[in-house]
Amino acid sequence: MGGIEARTCSEVTDDTSKLDAGGFWAVQIDYEGHAVFAKFEDVEFNIDFKSDESFVAVKSPWSSSQSRDEYVAYVDRAREAIARGDIYQVNACRVLSAKHENGLGGLFAHLLKSNPAPFASYLHLPGIREIASASPELFIEVCEDHDGARLIKSSPIKGTSKSADFAEKDFPENLMIVDLMRNDFGSITETGSVEVPRLFGVEEHPGLFHLVSDVTGRLKSGVTWGEIFATLLPAGSISGAPKHSAKQLIAENEGVRGPYCGVLGWVYDGMAVLSVGIRLFWREGDEIKFGAGAGITWGSVPAKEWSETELKAERLIAIAEGRI
Repeated sequence: MGGIEARTCSEVTDDTSKLDAGGFWAVQIDYEGHAVFAKFEDVEFNIDFKSDESFVAVKSPWSSSQSRDEYVAYVDRAREAIARGDIYQVNACRVLSAKHENGLGGLFAHLLKSNPAPFASYLHLPGIREIASASPELFIEVCEDHDGARLIKSSPIKGTSKSADFAEKDFPENLMIVDLMRNDFGSITETGSVEVPRLFGVEEHPGLFHLVSDVTGRLKSGVTWGEIFATLLPAGSISGAPKHSAKQLIAENEGVRGPYCGVLGWVYDGMAVLSVGIRLFWREGDEIKFGAGAGITWGSVPAKEWSETELKAERLIAIAEGRI
């Protein structure tokens, strides 16, 4: 990610406290909360990624965890939950799968050329995880200011369109998640430090546009990574609001998301760049998987939400199949 290459893995753990001790750690946390932290001893910066693998296109047909009718029914149930006042917004997802026994290093190199993304990253821990991500979304960035205090930033995406013109529902949906993130930040940041320096920013990405906002704050002294993750996971943009009720609805209507909608990035001596696990491919056995979702509000039209999942998957699936 970001031109950083880490090699020579010396430890793999799910113990969050290890991150507080320092060093460079690759971080991958599933949507369901299963964490993999891998410590690397050799870290280089400003490196152009080169894979030892050639790109091998996916040739098998893709299957979806939900059919169009099943997904539309899911959206209808989400709107009913909104009408009851159980939730305000939820991110409804489905997972695509295809047979593919090749590694993802070649695919990731192809993604970098065909679909450059600000948080593109590749993680390969043999026998544990292999992920090729073209994520456009920042979960959190942690850095130091000139006084040595740690600053935290999140840039939730809510709103996807083929052009810079967004649907009316996208703006209140984005605002809901901004308010959720402001609330989540409140318990781990200094009082009065949470701000929204960007609201409803428009970002252009390959094949589509996103509506993006920024939420920032100053972390309380002594806050641990365990406390940060316990407070902020899963990301509001891929769960919903209120988060607890949205998570319940997701659990009732979806299978295991796994790496999709989780977190992927790095922590290095207290600093971090962690992306939201969207627009990513991962391997499970002899299958390659890819997830796609849409944010559901009362103003959602179920058929259009299905189309949004198709829009988000279309270009990345075409790249995986070698058509781009």
